[in-house]
Order: sequence, then C-alpha cells, then structure tokens
Amino acid sequence: MKESILDVLLYLFEHYIANDADLVRDRDSLQNGLLEAGFSPAEIHKAFDWLDGLAERRHDPSSARAGGPTRIFFGPELDKLDVDCRGFLMFLEQQGILDANQRELVLDRAMALDQDELDLDDLKWVVLMVLFNQPGSEAAYAWMETQMFEDDGDLVH
Repeated sequence: MKESILDVLLYLFEHYIANDADLVRDRDSLQNGLLEAGFSPAEIHKAFDWLDGLAERRHDPSSARAGGPTRIFFGPELDKLDVDCRGFLMFLEQQGILDANQRELVLDRAMALDQDELDLDDLKWVVLMVLFNQPGSEAAYAWMETQMFEDDGDLVH
C-alpha cells in the first residue's frame, strides 16, 4: 500500500486525536497502533515530524492582525495548490474562520506534505487539523468540521 503522510495524519486524526487528545502524548502506543494498521515506519516518522512542526508554530490568537494585505502565492505554492485551494483559503480568511497567522500555518503544513499537488479535500483536512491545534479556535473548528461532514456534501463557499 502506498501511503502518504496525509494518509497517516488522517488515520491518526480520525482514530485518536479527535476522540482523545491525551493519547497524542503517548507516541509509542500511537506508533504501535499505526504499525498495526499497516503504515510504514518511514511514513509514521514523517507524520510525527509534521505534527511537531504544527505544534511548534502554534500561535496566540490575540496576536492576529485583522484586515492585513492580500496573500500572494508564489512558485511551489502555485504548483501544489490549485485555484480551488487558494480560493478556499481566501474564503476562510474572509469569513473569519482563519486569521492571517492561521492561514500561513495551513500553508506551511500543506507545503510540508510529501505530495506534489493537494486537492481541495486534502487541504480541508489540513485546515481542520490546524484549527484543532489552535487555542481559541473551537468555533472555527466546529464550523469547518460541520462543513466537511454535511450529509449533502455541498460546502458553503
């Protein structure tokens, strides 16, 4: 099975993190669970590095700037994120779901994935994981979660 970092992260998020954040502290049991689920040690290590990068870049929501400049995407970002992804990020920021710092964190974590391109669904998962990890973002996380798991599958944007 060819898995990516995102596959490991999604498995972790769906089976462990979203249900019991305390389990995240015990990496050995998480790693054993991932190995039993069939993920390779290399991909598990990359996923843990990705999560460490997310934790290191956690920010204080009170430091967010409102009404900052428009984000201009460049080179590798344009290659990895198509127009739908970039538009969705702009929409989330305009709606107050993401602030400028969180948008940059989403971009950082999206670029850290080992995929040449991300589709909109992949980006939405990255956004959800970033919001889950941000203090004071509970309402934004709940909104994003609702949008992702609606029965009709239509996103509001």
